[in-house]
Amino acid sequence: MNTVIDTLPSQRAPVAAPHATHKFKLLLRREFWEHKGGFLWAPLVAGGISLLLTIMAIVVGEVVARRAIASGKLQVDDVMVNGLDIGKLTSTMDAKQLHDFGNGIDISLLMASSWPFIVLAFVVFFYCLGALYDERKDRSVLFWKSLPVSDSETVLSKAASALLVAPVLAVAAGLATMLGFLLVVSVVIALHGGNPLSLAWGAGSPFAMAGSLLASIPVYALWALPTAGWLLLCSAWARSKPFLWAIMIPVFSGIFVSWFDLMNVFNLESGWFWKNIVARALLSLVPGSWLGNAELRHMTPDNVDRVAQLISPATTWSMLLAPQLWIGAVAGAAMIFAAIQLRRRRELAD
Repeated sequence: MNTVIDTLPSQRAPVAAPHATHKFKLLLRREFWEHKGGFLWAPLVAGGISLLLTIMAIVVGEVVARRAIASGKLQVDDVMVNGLDIGKLTSTMDAKQLHDFGNGIDISLLMASSWPFIVLAFVVFFYCLGALYDERKDRSVLFWKSLPVSDSETVLSKAASALLVAPVLAVAAGLATMLGFLLVVSVVIALHGGNPLSLAWGAGSPFAMAGSLLASIPVYALWALPTAGWLLLCSAWARSKPFLWAIMIPVFSGIFVSWFDLMNVFNLESGWFWKNIVARALLSLVPGSWLGNAELRHMTPDNVDRVAQLISPATTWSMLLAPQLWIGAVAGAAMIFAAIQLRRRRELAD
């Protein structure tokens, strides 16, 4: 016998509204996936190219050195070199020579790891410039405005992606490049009779250099705020050609100020305007651009003997005491606020 069981309609539990931090995390994830090529792969590829060029230079150097030795045109301190006995050569170095050798390792590490950061400056510049303009141009802004996400959350997620997510990924790529460079150098040293642990890892300061890169992330985020804010403002405001507007307004304002010597009113030279207004609006996204304003002016060859000291956390964090950093950060935050207001009022690009 078939029985019919009547069931009461199940009562669904009320669904809580998503927390603001959860929405913001999703927005960050959206920005990452939409710009994964620039944020992640571009720095990694740049680091890979750096390592490839290093390996090619080593191979070419080996070939040239072996040919010179075979022809009798190259002698190295009476050491019989059939591939260069690095262990024997370094055993004759005094303390100063070993110190200079370690400093050379640090400089090489810095140069190798700089490739992802060069790419970072270009990626973040054009990302900010198109962040709000492109969504109006392709009309996707209409879709995003239909979602329960505010303009503030959207713009702030783009700013956070440019100032935090992209630099963190670039630092990771830089550290990976640095590690790869150390491994390549270690193999070369080992093949030529040297001890990689003492010559590459011990003589240099790889861990100090890595710590310096990690310590630079918060300073970069604050220092780059003026440029990020300016580009986001242009991206939200410009109806066409945001790149030209973003470049022309600061540059032509600098030309105008220099032409009429307007800074003389404040007993300042025109160079002050170019450095603190034009350059800060356009070039603050370049990693390490704050070093000219840090405690480097107090460093001389007499009190600085390692390149690791020039980019140490102490030197980098000294910028947190600099008024120009905080003034620029406030100006950048104000421009981001203006970009939020413009996004609320402007939907499509011409």
